Formats: sequence, structure tokens, C-alpha cells
Amino acid sequence: MHYNELREFQRERRRLSRKYRSLPADLELFREVIAAVPPTPSRRVSILTQTESLLIVKARLACKYLRNSSLRVIFAYFIHERRVDFIELYFKGDREREDGARINRYLREHQDDG
Repeated sequence: MHYNELREFQRERRRLSRKYRSLPADLELFREVIAAVPPTPSRRVSILTQTESLLIVKARLACKYLRNSSLRVIFAYFIHERRVDFIELYFKGDREREDGARINRYLREHQDDG
């Protein structure tokens, strides 16, 4: 499985890692789970967009530092390539919803991928 991060995601990860110290290890565990089990809709996972080769997924990221809460991760899962592009990372308490404009921009830029 190959992983990429958008610049915005990298900034969010660095900022949130200073606030939530367990985040790097939590993200590594999250990557292992994605590699082992492809994303499917559940209580913790929502499929925002689906094409033949790509899923845009919103998932809860359990953070040990946030005992009774979680972060949200938006990522693109390329079904045939076994590739994940991390698009957005945020704390639900700071923001209610994902950045739809960023997701749409990502989809326009990657419409021929997959």
C-alpha cells in the first residue's frame, strides 16, 4: 500500500500532533488497518464519493490522547492501485464538516488517476 499526503494534510497533521501527542502512532495504526481491510461503510466510516476506481472516504481516527472523542480523516482510496491519498485531518470539536471545496479540487485534479 502506498500513502501520499496533500500539503494541507501535512500542515494539519503537524499542528494537531503538537496538540495530541499520540497522533503519529494513531495515524500509523490507522494506515495498518486501511492496508488490511479496505474501507466499507460503517458507523465509523462514510463513503463521500465513489467511482469505479476511487473512493473518497471520511473516517473516524481514534486518538489515544482524546479518550472519548476522535479526529476525522478524509482520504482517497484507489481500489486497483492500492494507494491512499490523505486529503484532510481535523478535530470534530473545531469544525463540524469536511472541506467540500478541497475534496472537489482534489477530484478535479485526479479525475484521470486510477
